[in-house]
Amino acid sequence: MDIGKVKEFCGEDWEKVNRRISAALDSDIDLLNSTNRMILSHSGKQLRPLLSLLVAKTCADGPLPEDSFRVAAAAELLHNATLLHDDVADESDCRRGSPTLNSLMGPSVSVLVGDYWLVAAMNEIRGAKHFGPRLISIFSRTLTHLAEGEMLQLQKAMSGDTMEDDYLRIIFSKTASLFEAAALAAAISVNASPQTEEAVRKFAVSLGIAFQIRDDIFDYSPETEIGKPTGVDILEQKITMPLIGAFRNAGKDEEAGIRAKISEIHEHPEYSGQILEFVREKGGIGYAEKRLDDYISDAVGAISSLPRNRASEYLEEMTYYVAKRTI
Repeated sequence: MDIGKVKEFCGEDWEKVNRRISAALDSDIDLLNSTNRMILSHSGKQLRPLLSLLVAKTCADGPLPEDSFRVAAAAELLHNATLLHDDVADESDCRRGSPTLNSLMGPSVSVLVGDYWLVAAMNEIRGAKHFGPRLISIFSRTLTHLAEGEMLQLQKAMSGDTMEDDYLRIIFSKTASLFEAAALAAAISVNASPQTEEAVRKFAVSLGIAFQIRDDIFDYSPETEIGKPTGVDILEQKITMPLIGAFRNAGKDEEAGIRAKISEIHEHPEYSGQILEFVREKGGIGYAEKRLDDYISDAVGAISSLPRNRASEYLEEMTYYVAKRTI
């Protein structure tokens, strides 16, 4: 899928979303404005606002209301707020090929600016002319999921006992919940039927889970040449789908041994290579790819009941893009 062509298809509607994002971040503090412009200049693919806009265009009977642009802008603002906070938690120096704000100006500034983007996101939703309480509730619930997901991931990293259900809850909370909010709120903004809302919700959750599984496969796949090192999740004691898949093909004693190595990874970083090799030998990547395909099928099935138009076709293309992307 060519992201540029999707943005061209959205045309003036896409420009309205970007104008809303810029306006939401405007301040009379020069340093804050220059910092926000720097972040916006490295915006990445902007999948979440594109997802939101495409859902609205799929479900709408006519021109989109202003609330649809607010929802799409809020999704991008909230996403970037979480990245600014994540860079502090993970002590990240680079994101999207550029230095993080955390590395340039320190963790305090990164947290403060992340808070500013978070409030800007909620102000966009608060200003909605219709369905305001529902939209606020959806995005507020997403914030709860994001916090719970981070804490559950930390808890499981400490205990080393992550199972597949735990992993799926973590990635729903940390990733798929924002996909869900962006898409469901978009459907609500155009007064979609309850049946359409539910189809959109199921689609977005499956898409978000697939997106994160693909990301986690990258960590075990140096051949993808994505521009970042492999084995980072292991060093952070994160047990993700490829490792869970390898456990399924290993004996209990072997699994226990690998889990013990993960719990000791900070003292023995050399275990990382052994764990990567274990995942490859036990077919962990193949298992993760199979689960990825399951969620892609669920996503495509969920949107099959939506109106067929160019916007819904792009939603389907986006789904397969998530499955096959290499960056």
